[in-house]
Amino acid sequence: MSTSSGRRPEGEHEVRGLPFRDDGEAEPEPEPRPPTPAAPRRRITWQKLTVLPALVVALLLATWLWFRQADLDALSENALSGGQVTKALWQHVQLTVISTFFVLIIAIPLGILLTRRAFRKATPVAMAFANMGQATPAIGLLALLVIWLGIGRRSALIGIIVYAILPVLSNTIAGLRANDPSLLEAARGIGMSPLGVLTRVELPLAVPLILAGVRTALVLNVGTATLATFGGGGGLGVLITTGITSQRMPVLLLGSILTVALALLVDWLASLAEVLLRPRGLEVGT
Repeated sequence: MSTSSGRRPEGEHEVRGLPFRDDGEAEPEPEPRPPTPAAPRRRITWQKLTVLPALVVALLLATWLWFRQADLDALSENALSGGQVTKALWQHVQLTVISTFFVLIIAIPLGILLTRRAFRKATPVAMAFANMGQATPAIGLLALLVIWLGIGRRSALIGIIVYAILPVLSNTIAGLRANDPSLLEAARGIGMSPLGVLTRVELPLAVPLILAGVRTALVLNVGTATLATFGGGGGLGVLITTGITSQRMPVLLLGSILTVALALLVDWLASLAEVLLRPRGLEVGT
């Protein structure tokens, strides 16, 4: 039937002069709304920023309060006076920073080189030497270096560097080898040079594993630097060995607590760098 206006209702049309309606004809669906963009995820929480530093500060404060009321004899006061604690701490920080710097400029380029096709056959030899460096007891390695190079900071630094190369080197190689070959082939397919593939695809994807190795090396360096005192390199190991040889517990306790606090702070800073330097494309939920 036709309406008074001559127009048929929506969905009805004429077939051979008779009105016909498609009962199964669906009404047009509304256009989907664009998804609301999710709020950017915070990369570092306030707990990560505050909890560990607060614990370290509480540890140092408790140590300072204990030393204020402790009855120190003349030998202990002599070992801790004259800015010797500050000097030992500064030497320890220098040993850690310098050794880590040389570990990075040696291990990361070497790891990249060993993943290139022309040098892959040399990987087992390089890894064997790196494993030997860490398998050797640190004090024994330092003693050999002192016999070879003499007493001084140079011997201590070389020993620390050799001891910490393995985690950075192995993680660099593992990170680069773990890359999806199809991604690398696609990068080459769009005309990227080998250097462009390395710097814009391979290394960014390997960053998480490389940073994990650097974090491990940093903590290793803080601990190994306490042995630098046996090679004339200074550091907090001076307080520890003085406390042991003179049987003065306050001196030994202070050196040990400062070493632990420094290791915790270095690990905390490395964990922050691990989060901040991770490419955003590799984060879940971003």
